[in-house]
Amino acid sequence: MTKADLVEKVTQLGDLTRRDGEVIVETVFNSVIGALQGGDKIEIRGFGSFRIRQRNPRIGRNPKTGERVEVPAKKVPYFKPSKELRDLVNPSEAQAAS
Repeated sequence: MTKADLVEKVTQLGDLTRRDGEVIVETVFNSVIGALQGGDKIEIRGFGSFRIRQRNPRIGRNPKTGERVEVPAKKVPYFKPSKELRDLVNPSEAQAAS
């Protein structure tokens, strides 16, 4: 599913204009991005949680030349799905656990 597909779904659900759907989707995405930039954790019950993880600096290799390259420390976004979402994606595993 693309962002345009998501906008289309939102537009159909609420009997909204395409522009209204775009504004809603952009607002949700910008809110998630802003919270992560601020160091906050986002938790959406029944869906999952977003947070930032810190990656330590390391020594990597340039795959073309084999030369050693220093990779600096960085922050990366991380998503952890909720149990409900995992069960919906893997219904056979959810039934086996019951």
